[in-house]
Amino acid sequence: METTPTALVTGASRGIGRAIAAALAPTHRVLVGARTREAAADALRAIPGSAPFIADLADEDELARAVAAAGIERLDVLVHSAGVADERRFAEFTRQDWRDSFETNVFAVADLTSRLLPALTAARGTIVMINSGSGLMSYPHGSVYTGTKFALRTLADCLREELRADGVRVTSLHPGFVKTDMGERLREEAGRSGGGADTYLDPQELADAVRYAISAPTNAQVETIVLRPRLPAPPRR
Repeated sequence: METTPTALVTGASRGIGRAIAAALAPTHRVLVGARTREAAADALRAIPGSAPFIADLADEDELARAVAAAGIERLDVLVHSAGVADERRFAEFTRQDWRDSFETNVFAVADLTSRLLPALTAARGTIVMINSGSGLMSYPHGSVYTGTKFALRTLADCLREELRADGVRVTSLHPGFVKTDMGERLREEAGRSGGGADTYLDPQELADAVRYAISAPTNAQVETIVLRPRLPAPPRR
């Protein structure tokens, strides 16, 4: 008897993660990852058959409790979509700022993946890391954010090679500016606000890319996807 495959999507309460969770719902039992039950409530109501996965991913104890409570024995898809973006001049960052960004964008991803690796291996599952164009290039004011994204890219590359023999696939998805609250804020802070719809990606386009990665034939692996808007963002003011 076949069972419905399971997908865990972090950051699924809104934006990119929410779009991915909704796109997977017709074919997967979706675990909606969010920091609080209140944050997850709307997505849980909107996504049929979904269940909550509640944890502040930067809190090791909360993450451990959430994994234990979920009792996941087989996990077909793990999508890392939660993250924070902090872009300022290098001299403005404190040691704690560096810690906080790496805690959420890198360490929590590694921790959650490690805890779920037996379930992913049992299902010969797929890990998708929602990275950024900032994981491919650096720029002024991006020392912390691009630092975390380059680290996430390296983590994905290493995991991919280690897990090939276990049948677990790892995909890095590098989008350009996406039409979300965070994407619009980053453009505004960079002095590049404005531009038409063609200068942003829609979250649904990322969701389609994730579905493409996980639906590849089992003898194939989509390793890296770079997805950019059709037109460039406006120049810096």
